Amino acid sequence: MLFNSYEFLFLFLPLTLAGFFACGRRSHALAMGWLALASLFFYGWWRATYLALLLSSVAFNYGAGLLLARAVRERRRAILALAVGGNLLLLCWFKYAGFAVASTDALLGAGWTVPQIALPLGISFFTLTQIAFLVDASRGEASDYKFAHYLLFVCYFPHLIAGPILHHKELMPQLDRPDIVRFSARRLALGVSIFTVGLFKKTAIADSLSPYVGQIFDVLGQRAEPSAAEAWGAALAYTLQLYFDFSGYSDMAIGLARMIGVRLPLNFNSPYKAVNMIEFWRRWHMTLSRFLRDYLYIPLGGNRHGAARRYLNLMATMLIGGLWHGAGWTFVIWGGLHGVYLAANHGWRALTRRWRPHPSPIGRTASGLLTFLCVVVAWVPFRAGNLGAALSMLTGMAGFHGWLPSNVPRPFISDFARNWRDGWLWIAVLLPAVWLLPNTQELFWRYGTMALPRARPAQLPLAVLGVRWRLSPGWAYATAALAAVAVLYCSRASEFIYFRF
Repeated sequence: MLFNSYEFLFLFLPLTLAGFFACGRRSHALAMGWLALASLFFYGWWRATYLALLLSSVAFNYGAGLLLARAVRERRRAILALAVGGNLLLLCWFKYAGFAVASTDALLGAGWTVPQIALPLGISFFTLTQIAFLVDASRGEASDYKFAHYLLFVCYFPHLIAGPILHHKELMPQLDRPDIVRFSARRLALGVSIFTVGLFKKTAIADSLSPYVGQIFDVLGQRAEPSAAEAWGAALAYTLQLYFDFSGYSDMAIGLARMIGVRLPLNFNSPYKAVNMIEFWRRWHMTLSRFLRDYLYIPLGGNRHGAARRYLNLMATMLIGGLWHGAGWTFVIWGGLHGVYLAANHGWRALTRRWRPHPSPIGRTASGLLTFLCVVVAWVPFRAGNLGAALSMLTGMAGFHGWLPSNVPRPFISDFARNWRDGWLWIAVLLPAVWLLPNTQELFWRYGTMALPRARPAQLPLAVLGVRWRLSPGWAYATAALAAVAVLYCSRASEFIYFRF
């Protein structure tokens, strides 16, 4: 079930909220049970057969967490290794078995095949969430072992499919609060408003860019040689499509949770405003960056064993992060590019540490544009269907196929995709909006909507000082108008990009 589908908006969500608050008038435990059942129904809507897989994973990891909590220190490492290994084995079978066999077969020509396996929705997210829980349990940092709370920690429908990747301490304590089961019109209005902003980003913006991006990447990039204007137009359009798609999902997840008073962690913070790659990864998919840092980069040694080892750890972390996004060499290349970017960024900082002056506005702008350019180039293999299409797009961006579209007939391209000027019009409108307008958390800053301390006005961009959402009739009408537009676009409901991972 998609957040941007009519069945979710007009059936599932109202019934879930009504049932939750009705059960809450009876007992806290009954409300939690209702929310857990609703979350399982939400997951099973896609394919009920994989509901058993999800529940088996939850039961296995809950039991492993209990064993880790009760085991003596000497046995914890062995239990943790077995439990994490079981999670990785499940993930690798569904996500990477076909890729590994196909790659080996291409190398050896052995004629090996693996049956086509449908990837369970959200398996990458609920697997990482539970691995983090197991590691925390082995360290003695996970103390709440109520099964109902653990089930919701993993299966709570706002974050189940595409994140954020939670720590147990970010959700479990909130589920114990007595006020969470009491209806609050203020919380509902706030949550609905944040959800509406996310829904508009997804349906009206991201989905409007999708046809142009798909035709250029999937058709022109594989059957012909795109010109620089076409290739750069598609690359920038995809950069913006992914931004509004993932940002929209993040807003919707936070808004859905806020309707009952739960605060999910911030997962997206205007990453294209970053002035270097280190900052980009502190703003993009923030909970994944945190997971990779805390459970992969630091255990590998981090920066504790010299510069060379640090760069090696960075590269290994980003290659694994790229492979986590998808079973394909294009994702590995994307991760490798970001590993190179981060290593270069850290190397430059180390080189200029003593004499680096305070950056001027011009210097920060130039650094931000260079960072954005690097990100756009890396998105090309991330989006391309195969290495050939990625190479075709990158050579087109370099101008090897001409700068403007040729007049050669291309019958396999739709009329819309052929009109590359439409894509550039979207880019001209959206890029300034991404760089200059306040993001969602800045728009709602006064209400502390995310699981972070509220920022003070002085810490926010000047634009937000004049544009702040309020609980007022004017903002209610504006939100209703935005919701009406977003709902009209739901007639062409499409999956979120991160559903594939």
